[in-house]
Amino acid sequence: MKEWRSAAEWADLKLPAMPTSKAGVILRATTGKWRSRPREEQGGGLEYHMSSLPTAAQVKLTLLEKKSRQSAETAAPPANRTELWRWYDGLPDAKKAKARMRAEILDAIVALHRNGVTKDVAVMTVAQHHNVGPSTIYNWLKLVAGHDRADWLPCLAPHHAGRTATVECDPAAWDMLKSDYLRAAAPPFSDCYERMVRAAKEQGWSVPSERTLLRRLTATVHPAVIVMAREGAEKVKQMFPAQERDRSHFTALEAINGDGHRWDLWVEWPDGTVARPNMVAFQDLYSGMILAWRVDQTANSWSVRLAIGDLIEDYGIPKKCWLDNGRDFASKWLTGGIPNRYRFKVREEEPVGILTQLGVEIHWTTPYSGQSKPIERAFRDFASDISRHPAFEGAYTGNSPVNKPENYRSRAIKLEDFLKVLASEINQHNDRIGRIARNCRGRSFRDTFLDSHKDAVVTRATEEQRRLWLLAAEGVTVSNRDGALKLFGNRYWADFLHLHMGETVAARFDPEFLHDGVHVYRLDGVYLGHAPVLEAAGFDSADAAREHARQRRRWLNANKAMLDAERRMSAAQVASLVPLNLGPAAPPEAKVVQLPRPVLDLKQTPKPDLTVVQEERREALVTEFRRPDATPAKDEKTLRLEKAARIEAAITAGTAVEAEAAWFTRYSRQPEWKAFKRLAEDFSTDAQATA
Repeated sequence: MKEWRSAAEWADLKLPAMPTSKAGVILRATTGKWRSRPREEQGGGLEYHMSSLPTAAQVKLTLLEKKSRQSAETAAPPANRTELWRWYDGLPDAKKAKARMRAEILDAIVALHRNGVTKDVAVMTVAQHHNVGPSTIYNWLKLVAGHDRADWLPCLAPHHAGRTATVECDPAAWDMLKSDYLRAAAPPFSDCYERMVRAAKEQGWSVPSERTLLRRLTATVHPAVIVMAREGAEKVKQMFPAQERDRSHFTALEAINGDGHRWDLWVEWPDGTVARPNMVAFQDLYSGMILAWRVDQTANSWSVRLAIGDLIEDYGIPKKCWLDNGRDFASKWLTGGIPNRYRFKVREEEPVGILTQLGVEIHWTTPYSGQSKPIERAFRDFASDISRHPAFEGAYTGNSPVNKPENYRSRAIKLEDFLKVLASEINQHNDRIGRIARNCRGRSFRDTFLDSHKDAVVTRATEEQRRLWLLAAEGVTVSNRDGALKLFGNRYWADFLHLHMGETVAARFDPEFLHDGVHVYRLDGVYLGHAPVLEAAGFDSADAAREHARQRRRWLNANKAMLDAERRMSAAQVASLVPLNLGPAAPPEAKVVQLPRPVLDLKQTPKPDLTVVQEERREALVTEFRRPDATPAKDEKTLRLEKAARIEAAITAGTAVEAEAAWFTRYSRQPEWKAFKRLAEDFSTDAQATA
């Protein structure tokens, strides 16, 4: 805890029972004869000890210092790189964004220190620019001490839970403040804020404090944008690192450069489309070897990210990367030709952001410049050697609208054939000996690269880092029935998906290797697990059916084992633990007894007193009422059956009337007649058997 402070420092803390101005603190210290000493820093003056402060101020200061230490302290991250990245991969996007912001601040400090600025001055400069406390930055530096730059993100991620509220600011007021501040006249922020407050009173806007809006401006508006608006383009150019032309000081994979190339060939794609393919490729600057490439119909971010992934997967994480034309490169790959025909949404993630998260230092170059981007020299070789390959005869378009061959567009190359020849020729380009570059000295690009790569310190990507460059599809719904995912016509399933049935998730995948499975995330960025593909078997494949049955049995047995582990008591054991309620041992004895009262049974008819003659007459009437009629009336069903039997006999004898025969034909289809006939046949059979 800092015990000695100047009068201005004590005033800035705004402690209870303390003056809030420098003059007030000096007056209080003089009258109260506070403990003081000469100030050693520039400016002179006196410093006052905290023991001289009022009790309320000392208590508040102690609480503030304790809170500051608790916010700076974080849980110790796992020591293992794989565990560190696995923990980071399970964090929500909000905490990942904080880690990226902290890494950018440390990168700025490292850059200043590398250019000759002392560490303390660099920390103070960046802290003032980003409105962050220097002690906080020193704590971040301790967190990343001893870790490679590629592992800074999980080290800097917050390890505490909590939320930070954002003070509301009217959008119109915020737009006015930014527009006023981002001018060539470079007005002070305080003047801009004062003008905005005057307008806010007139318009009824709600605005936070000046300090809050200044922090928000420096956090949301890029420093280069501020410099561009207030100091001009020339100052912005000074913020861009100078391009290094000499590549001999590099080692293999230390620096790469990437760009896109549109082939002068007509290629037929699997869907029948004929179009010129686009390729994105990355080249090692030390050796000139082409390390990775991807081909697609259009220029899009998918190819860039997947090519980056191929490079890192095969060779490792590079240190530096040169890309084309500043933000235009990222913008072009993000907006060009991204498919949108799927029910779910493919997240448009910036490829440059992936390199930054992996700790790769990004440099921007001048477009169409072979010196700043040596890969364009390789593309010129490709345009001559590969585009005019004899296997592509008739598909070559020419390198300009006025330079087309006579057999222009006479054929289109199948995509499979194009990729096969392309891979062969790129390998030939890398293996060709006699290269005159300074680092090659007559060797091939591949030999030059491998000779340096075997002695270079290479950082390999963890499993969690590998998922950064996979495409992310949001809005994929987990089936409510079996927990399977459907993506691009394939089905994917794993046990953990049963915990998210009916939910909408995000899936990361490689579009060229969909059968390798997908990585499933929650929509807030938390990793759930890997779901392998469920391949469709032939309808008549007995082997596939048996294998599927074996897998299902194993899965069912595993679930039964888990059920047995959870259910440790049988139903009988559970029932034995439930106590029986047998009621009281004896019925309770009534304290008050009521005598029974006569009850009149209204349901019982009283028997009248009758004479002998009246009794005989009543009995005769009852007997007469109960006697059945001699000739009871026949019901409608019996009459219909008798009528049908009579007409059937007449039809058999040939004397039936036409109208009655038509009626019998309709009636014979009814269940009533059919049941009657069956009963008649059954009884006639029984009678014959008895006879």
